[in-house]
Amino acid sequence: MHGQTAAATHDEYLDALDEPRRTDLRALHELIRTTVPQLEPTMAFGMPGYGTYHYRYASGREGDAAVISFASNKNYISLYVAALTGEGGWLAESYRPRLPKASIGKSCIRFKRLSDMDTETLADLFTAAAANPPGELRQ
Repeated sequence: MHGQTAAATHDEYLDALDEPRRTDLRALHELIRTTVPQLEPTMAFGMPGYGTYHYRYASGREGDAAVISFASNKNYISLYVAALTGEGGWLAESYRPRLPKASIGKSCIRFKRLSDMDTETLADLFTAAAANPPGELRQ
């Protein structure tokens, strides 16, 4: 399985994965749940997510999205972190120096194995993300 799925729960999503990806993503799921338990689990856009926020574009388009989510892709794990820094930049980008084995875009962190990541740094990132979503946090 790669990327989005029709799974209705986090467990369904994780159980459908092959090893070693299943173990990595289950550990990532547990790290998120332990670090930011206030972010309610959700399944949105075919991916496990945590916490939702409401967004509204200048065009008038609006909706809800997950603050943190992940996906298993063919060659890597994608970790999506929709959060801003205090200066208004994207939080994930600001963690580039602390996660040297990852490919990092504005709000996406891509890596091959969880063992390549510093879990303490990821925990810091999750805590900061929960405190700084780009829109109104829904609890």
